[in-house]
Amino acid sequence: MTEYKAEKILPYQREEKKGVQVRDMFDAIAKDYDRLNRIMTFGGIDKIWRKTAIRLVGEKKPRRVLDVATGTGDLALYIHKSLNPEHITGIDLSEEMLSIARTKAKNAGVAEKITFECQDCLNLSFSDASFDAVTVAFGVRNFENIQQGIDEMFRVLAPNGILMVLELSTPEKFPFKQFYRIYSGYVIPLLGKLFSKDKTAYQYLPRSIAAVPQGDKMLQIFRNVGFENTRCMALTFGSCSIYLGEKR
Repeated sequence: MTEYKAEKILPYQREEKKGVQVRDMFDAIAKDYDRLNRIMTFGGIDKIWRKTAIRLVGEKKPRRVLDVATGTGDLALYIHKSLNPEHITGIDLSEEMLSIARTKAKNAGVAEKITFECQDCLNLSFSDASFDAVTVAFGVRNFENIQQGIDEMFRVLAPNGILMVLELSTPEKFPFKQFYRIYSGYVIPLLGKLFSKDKTAYQYLPRSIAAVPQGDKMLQIFRNVGFENTRCMALTFGSCSIYLGEKR
């Protein structure tokens, strides 16, 4: 199985596996995560990205949805609001993030429709063909083994199911490439240092974005595990990408 550079980018200079370090990182920043997300995406561009991605998933009219790396649950809640499937399951490594997600679902009155579980996407507990759609927003770059994670998502998808990966990417055209390099290399770490208890997390962020497979390289991983009709859509001058694949 191919190794990818992103798998070797670690939040901390420690000996533990990446999954352990990612869990610890998100546990540490959970309370600051939503606020910093809004600041770093200029007031919420990420909401527009999510809406665009879920509109594409909605074309399949999924009844059962798995949201991987669900974090504080924003995407799962939006899926419920927009698509109203029978049930949504959100999984994440971080219990601190999941605790916030559960509170959001309870406050929105949808706790019975959205279940949040602590699971590792590399070894899902669900049976084959359990879901009609699998979504991942800003999580693939944190996978300890990217192809294994995508292979597991393929396994739990039912025939005719769809995988949607929403991931940050690196703009390639002038002047957005130069602006992004300055913003990710200097502004994001500075904001993390000012507003978060764990400044290391926001030094890890730009390094992980630069290292994650992008464009056709990501789609090739989809094809490696069996996805068909794979496609990519670039958003906001290439700073974010939507990747789609279908299971026949």
